[in-house]
Amino acid sequence: MKYSIRYAAATLALLSAAAIPASPGTAQQAAQADLILRGGTVYPGGAAPFTGDVAIRGDRITYVGPKAPGGAARIIDATGLIVAPGFIDPHTHVNDALTSTDPASRLVLPFLTQGVTTAFIGVDGGGDPDVAHIFGLTKLEAGKGELEGFGQSSRDYGINFATYVGLGTVRMKVIGPDDRAPTPAELDKMVGLVDQAMCDGALGFSTGLFYAPQSFAKRDEVVALARAAAVKGGVYDSHIRDESSYTIGLKGAIDEALAVGRDAKIPVHIAHIKALGVDVHGEAPQIIAEIEAAQKAGQVVHADQYPWSASGTGLSAALLPRWAQDGGRPEMLKRFADAATMAKMRPEIADNLRRRGGPASLLITSGAPDVEGKTLEEVAKERKVDPVDAAIAILTQRETGVASFNQTEPDIAAFMKQPWVVTSSDASRGHPRYYASFARKYATYVKDKQVINLQDFIDRSTSVTAQLFGLDGRGTLKAGAFADIVAFDPATFAPRADFTHPTLFSTGMRFVVVNGQLAIENGEPTGIASGRPLPHRPAPGTCPSS
Repeated sequence: MKYSIRYAAATLALLSAAAIPASPGTAQQAAQADLILRGGTVYPGGAAPFTGDVAIRGDRITYVGPKAPGGAARIIDATGLIVAPGFIDPHTHVNDALTSTDPASRLVLPFLTQGVTTAFIGVDGGGDPDVAHIFGLTKLEAGKGELEGFGQSSRDYGINFATYVGLGTVRMKVIGPDDRAPTPAELDKMVGLVDQAMCDGALGFSTGLFYAPQSFAKRDEVVALARAAAVKGGVYDSHIRDESSYTIGLKGAIDEALAVGRDAKIPVHIAHIKALGVDVHGEAPQIIAEIEAAQKAGQVVHADQYPWSASGTGLSAALLPRWAQDGGRPEMLKRFADAATMAKMRPEIADNLRRRGGPASLLITSGAPDVEGKTLEEVAKERKVDPVDAAIAILTQRETGVASFNQTEPDIAAFMKQPWVVTSSDASRGHPRYYASFARKYATYVKDKQVINLQDFIDRSTSVTAQLFGLDGRGTLKAGAFADIVAFDPATFAPRADFTHPTLFSTGMRFVVVNGQLAIENGEPTGIASGRPLPHRPAPGTCPSS
């Protein structure tokens, strides 16, 4: 229970607006700095802004205050810029970039150009249990500072990152794609995989209960695996079973997530919170009230949100009933070829299409060249077929990614205003959220629509996120913290990526510092890779080496 108390304390601090403040100019080192950001408007994270300096030596901040004492090897004039902690993205799909053999991919420039210096991967149940491999860690070595007890990374990264261990990967390793419960022996093996991953540095246990084969897991299975993460001080991160009205409904899925948290005695994080589809539009206030009631009852619950009305998913996940995905793609294709099965499946696909807002609401972002960049409605009209037939034909050819326009602005705003909802991207290929989520949230919801103010945006992209997930030394500008820092132009920080051109870098991010090194300088990448894997330290005494 030690970690539950810790997370509860962090949440209470957040809800009472008492995030850890910086203390400008007090008890800070006056030694020669490597770099000073001078004269910017400093938002330290969890405290009011002021005009002043941030000094760096090595990978740490040595001074935050009105005027840094002493000199520096380099001084950057930050007058007119917003200086803040590096942004932390708690829900991303950049596993492929970070594990790539290409050093340029591992820089993750779409994130750096938005100011994201730390990201979480392994979300939606996709976290590989082989955490040491994901982190690129060598054999364990002592005396290595932040990574002590975890060895050193054999790779260079542009950003810092943490990872979850996921239900989907664990289930596939032990059970495969089938719709069935694990045997007692299989469940023990799955628990063992989660247990070892937590000892190797996983942040917690993630699920994507909407997606097959994870959707085949019953609550008791999820609780058993979440409990293994809880013992090690982890977090339960969930793409809930239903964000709409597919199965148990949005409220039922929130109920389930909260029940898992209570039964497993683990903090609950709701991934990319939303009300998806026409059947649940307007339900945000009800969901907020339920979560806040759980918080008042002592449960640790929080969420993240991306600032887009369109989600990103697979066409099969959006439209096919879960029973049609039992056994994976080979079995799905057999069902497509069976007339009796299709007679049963077709009405369900049509209803799911209605739920999503119709064929015009599904934009194909990845797939065959002849359909990519078109809506399902456009493909159906070109081929002179029904949208359901068009979808089946597309899926028969290959799995296809879609942007699904399924949310309303009032629901987005309602969730965004909550102090326990932090910024994320859910970054995935083909969707502009990969390149532009933090820039869009600032430009659209701070400047244009004024849903939240600038300090709320910064705090819930930095210090609040760091507190909720126990990222010690990150998320705030204060002496002794790691030097992850951004400096952006408040007039020009904006997205360029959109659904037609999803891979355009954002503008206005002038300087980005990762662990004391300039990754973005005068708006341009330096090519310096100074990010690090961030292994989560398991609760003391719960692992052989802890």
